Amino acid sequence: MLQKESSGLIKGIHHISMKCETEEELVRVKEFYMDILGLKICREWDGGLMLDTGNGLIEIFTNQAGEHQLGVIRHMALLTDDVDSFVIKVKEAGYEVFVEPNDVDIPANPVYPIRMAFCYGPLGEQIEFFCER
Repeated sequence: MLQKESSGLIKGIHHISMKCETEEELVRVKEFYMDILGLKICREWDGGLMLDTGNGLIEIFTNQAGEHQLGVIRHMALLTDDVDSFVIKVKEAGYEVFVEPNDVDIPANPVYPIRMAFCYGPLGEQIEFFCER
């Protein structure tokens, strides 16, 4: 018997959310994600916006005061075909790259060959540039 697909299944990650404390932070965030990384706004509202990564969204909002905190989510990984070119752009813009581009064979079954690098974004968020080899 063919079972009907449940409408309650997880279909993927819709968005990652980050919060700016000030309008100045929002300006830096827009500059980083739009001007340096090339993402486009897909939605904007008073106090927030969403940027399209191609297969998910990054939500940025400024509508509440608060403190930046690092929780259990350690980083976000942005998929690219060219890790090295993004590292160059990030460095040229004055952001810290704390893991230089390198090839890694993740010891999975089967082995997962990748190229990756990490930087800090304008809010201190950790960003991985990730490419399957």
